[in-house]
Amino acid sequence: MKLSSALAFVLVLPLTWAQVPHWGPCPEPSVQPAFNLKQFMGRWFEIAKLPAQFEKGRCIETNFTMRTDKSIRVVSSEILKGELRKIEGNGLIEDIKNPAKLGISYSYVLPYSPYWILSTDYTNTALVYSCTDILRLFHVDFAWILSRTRTLPDATVEKAKETFSNNNIDVSRMIASKQLGCDKTL
Repeated sequence: MKLSSALAFVLVLPLTWAQVPHWGPCPEPSVQPAFNLKQFMGRWFEIAKLPAQFEKGRCIETNFTMRTDKSIRVVSSEILKGELRKIEGNGLIEDIKNPAKLGISYSYVLPYSPYWILSTDYTNTALVYSCTDILRLFHVDFAWILSRTRTLPDATVEKAKETFSNNNIDVSRMIASKQLGCDKTL
């Protein structure tokens, strides 16, 4: 048991260097009631985020499409150093009774990470949260404000941050994503 705990700690330690860990287990935020996965499908642009080591570029967007086996094709892209970079992953509903709690993985060797839809109107905005407990001693989290367009009014962004805060999610480090010059040819 000690060896497996030590191994888990060593494997997860690089993630914590990239993020700001918080003491204690993950918060349990409320998710979108009566979530409709089909309406959520499509293209979403990242408006703001908690800093993430795996997202360094600009013009970050994700496209969700349903597969015939009811899994979700997830294609995320960004422009980094003048180059368009894409990564494809797989998503699924982790609990059929709570369809707003998705899991997403971009690798066959890694487990699915939580991808919880806290709030969405399906046509304008979505608030997404992900959190991983590390031995229940601390947690590492991610949060995104998404939009169907590359910009949102400041008041909408502030209301989104308030929703995160009301769910015990610290967004004091949240930063605006760069969505300028995205339609230029590379």
